Amino acid sequence: MRQTAGGWKCAIAVGLCAALGIAGTAQAAKRTYPTKGPGGSKFYKPPKELPQGHGALIWQRKATGITPVAGAKNRLVLYTSKTPQGKATAVSGIVSYPKGTPPQGGWPVVSFAHGTTGTADPCAPTRSPASSPQAPYTTYIDPELEDWIGAGYAVVRTDYQGLGTPGPHPYLIGTAEGRSVVDIVSAGRELYPLSKKYLISGHSQGGQSALFAAGLASSYAPKLRLKGTVAYAPASHIREQANLLPGLTSPSGLSALAALILNGAASQSTAIVPEQILTDQALALYPQTDQTCLAQLSAPDSFGGTPPSDLVEPGADLNPLYEVLAGENPAVVTNKPILVLQGLADTTVFPFFTDQLTTELTDLGDQVTYTTYPGVDHGSIPAASETQALAFMEQRLPPG
Repeated sequence: MRQTAGGWKCAIAVGLCAALGIAGTAQAAKRTYPTKGPGGSKFYKPPKELPQGHGALIWQRKATGITPVAGAKNRLVLYTSKTPQGKATAVSGIVSYPKGTPPQGGWPVVSFAHGTTGTADPCAPTRSPASSPQAPYTTYIDPELEDWIGAGYAVVRTDYQGLGTPGPHPYLIGTAEGRSVVDIVSAGRELYPLSKKYLISGHSQGGQSALFAAGLASSYAPKLRLKGTVAYAPASHIREQANLLPGLTSPSGLSALAALILNGAASQSTAIVPEQILTDQALALYPQTDQTCLAQLSAPDSFGGTPPSDLVEPGADLNPLYEVLAGENPAVVTNKPILVLQGLADTTVFPFFTDQLTTELTDLGDQVTYTTYPGVDHGSIPAASETQALAFMEQRLPPG
């Protein structure tokens, strides 16, 4: 994502869009919503009435903060998606594409799903200032994004439903995340000359999101053409991981992730009541999940100072929670190839869970390539596997 912002007005002008054959121009011309969104945080508050359908652009403006990539043309976008309950919702994100003349049919697209930043609105990557503690949770992927832009791909990145925008963020709820990942491709095509052919990629939370997006892509967005998916250390077997909490008796950042998982699951079921699940110690910290981000939640004065074994009240009924989590394992069916990449020194997404996931995907009939990297930890797997990932992308969707 490294392109300049010059010339964007021409790129979105109706006449030029028509000349380039961008899908959705006719609908964009008829919409009554302003093309340019408001400044500041007002950008993230959608109009009362949303455009019909999902994947429709609501508005856009110049992208600032930590998400623009040098060398790319970057626009902040607000677009429509659909919640797991079928309700229309607005989602924010960023669309970037290379300088120069697009190939025939438009720039091929990579839709990248980011890793965990938190569930509070300030944790949305496009809302995070460079000085924020959570900035490293977003910018670590910049070298890979730059490689993809340099290779000739447009890159689109969702913030996910409810992250930065009104409503709760359904953390690790695969349908919500997957729809956000796919819909930003359609929205981006209303702005720029982007191809209907695209790849999906994601890391950690985003790896789970990427797989769910791949599973729903053909039926949810049949006008787009998915060519393949790259999942770096995808979160999986969340229900099974909950069983590990009693055995983790040392203070750990995993407690912060557990609190976020509870927050996300509670957004999907009124039967999940945190006050009936958490210990007094954990419940006193729980409001922070709606106020601060993973960096702060993982600190010793927050959940990072609490052993995972001390989170759940003895005797608490966890069945409603387990019921939600059981449905969020990303063992999906897709007719397009999947590349799964896992570091063997990962202590966040345990390799044995990824081993199990890839077996499940293969058993479902998916075409899976699985590569493990010795000595590579959770945050380092995108960089360590970049050569392989880019080669997969270029084979499945040549940039040019």
